[in-house]
Amino acid sequence: MMFNTYKDVETAIDQVVQEEFTNGVFLSALRNGEYSIPQIQYFAVQYSYYSRHFPRVLGAAISAMPPLDTWWVPLADNLWDEAGHGAVGKSHEQLYKTFLLSVYPDVQLDDKGIPKQPISPAVQNAIQTFIDFFRDASPLEAMAAVGLGSEMFAGAVMGDIANGLRHPNYSERPLNLLFWDVHADEHEPRHYQLCKDILVRFTGTNDLETMYHVGSNIAKSEALMYTQLHHEMLQRG
Repeated sequence: MMFNTYKDVETAIDQVVQEEFTNGVFLSALRNGEYSIPQIQYFAVQYSYYSRHFPRVLGAAISAMPPLDTWWVPLADNLWDEAGHGAVGKSHEQLYKTFLLSVYPDVQLDDKGIPKQPISPAVQNAIQTFIDFFRDASPLEAMAAVGLGSEMFAGAVMGDIANGLRHPNYSERPLNLLFWDVHADEHEPRHYQLCKDILVRFTGTNDLETMYHVGSNIAKSEALMYTQLHHEMLQRG
């Protein structure tokens, strides 16, 4: 695939997102109200692990960056958001818990607030794929992995999840969707812009192809997690 501009790369990634996420089995079933409440609860537990481990992904990405603030600060900014800007009880981990407890009030948590239900291999593999990639990634590849492989479309996907969870079939109890709405409306678009400010500086054909290759592969890895979780949810009746 040949690219002439950064916008071409974005357009191609949008197509991947449409095919792998928007039209994928998880979001399709969610928006159609096809899941049972126990299945939604299973998803809520498993996504809590993905959210909990995502700061590790950002830390791994920072390790692949040059010692230049223009490169690592955008990711540190993202990481600081994950930490709730240092305010007690405001981290994304705690924000996510408001959703988890609204959909699954009697979920079993240990003394650190971690679900006693084990992490799914689907989630573990998605996180590990990210982290392993950064070990040998160039700075450009690492920034593309975070920017084009996740942040570019994360807001849209999280917004779709929020809207899907508003289906009447899931209204057995009021759901706190603030975690999803905040990411869709504010956090993810800003995080992507921070990465994009770096990525748009690379205009060569090879660089554009590299960015697409990395972004699409990482995006597909994340989409696979949702697909695998969908099948695991179906097994739960």
